[in-house]
Amino acid sequence: MHGLAAVDARGRVADQAVLRALGWTPGTRLAIRETHGLLTIRTDAHGVFSITKQGHLRLPASVRHCCGLLPGDRVLLAAEPAHGVLVVHPPAVLDDMITRCRARLLDGDPA
Repeated sequence: MHGLAAVDARGRVADQAVLRALGWTPGTRLAIRETHGLLTIRTDAHGVFSITKQGHLRLPASVRHCCGLLPGDRVLLAAEPAHGVLVVHPPAVLDDMITRCRARLLDGDPA
């Protein structure tokens, strides 16, 4: 399951379909980890983050700064319900992925 959503000024990402696919409801405790510019989010009974009362994923300021996320940036959300994992792809990562894919399609010419 995939979705695109904007990050608001408070770091909230509102894509109810993706969160529902994962079974995440308000209060679900989460652990967030950054790896190579991607955010990997999993449920964690001891996690310090959680789904908001309104059912939104909230990315804390420290996480947003780490990935260069600004208010209004759109992120690609990739849910893996079988593994209970959500991967958030910030714009910089998407740009890099698209550039590499285009280069492969054009035989290495990044044009």
